[in-house]
Amino acid sequence: MSTLHEQGWLARFDHAEALLMAVRELRGRGYTQLEAYTPYPVEGLAQALGPMRNRIPLLVLLGGLVGGFGTLLLEWYASVIDYPINVGGRPDASWPAFIPAALEMTILFAALFGVVGLFFANGLPRLNHPLFDVPCFEAASRDGFFVWLRADDPRFDATLAHDDLARLAPLAIERVGR
Repeated sequence: MSTLHEQGWLARFDHAEALLMAVRELRGRGYTQLEAYTPYPVEGLAQALGPMRNRIPLLVLLGGLVGGFGTLLLEWYASVIDYPINVGGRPDASWPAFIPAALEMTILFAALFGVVGLFFANGLPRLNHPLFDVPCFEAASRDGFFVWLRADDPRFDATLAHDDLARLAPLAIERVGR
C-alpha cells in the first residue's frame, strides 16, 4: 500500500521541450509537488520545477553543535564534577585542553547526522517505488520524458489533475500508486 506522496499521475512526453513546457504550465496552475524524469539533463528543467527544500545543511549544523557542545560538557563534567585532579595547580576546567576532542566530535557528529539525514531524505533503504510499477516508466532511462504530479500536492484533485495533464497533450497518462 502506497502513501499519499507515492501516488498521483505520471505523464509521458515525446521530447524535452514538451516536458519543459508542461512543467512550466503546471507550475503556473499552482502545482508545487512535481517531479521530472529524463534520460539526459534538460536545461532549465530544475528552475522550472522550482526550489526544493533541503534540510540537510541544518541537520549537519545541529549534529556538529550536539557533538561539539556535548563533548565539551562531558569533558567539563569529568574534570570538574566527577573526578577533579590537581595537576600542577592548573584549574580543573582548562578549556584549551578540551578543544581537540570537541573539534573531532563536532566533525564526526556533523558527518553522521548528514549521512543519516541523507538516507531519510531519500527514503532509503527502499527496494521498490510505485513508479516502477507503471509499464511505460522503463523508458525514462532511454527516450522517455516524464512528469509526475504527486498526490500530496495541496492543489491535487485526481480528476482535475488528470484533466490539467490531458490539456498538455502527453503521449500517455498513467496512475501512480493505488
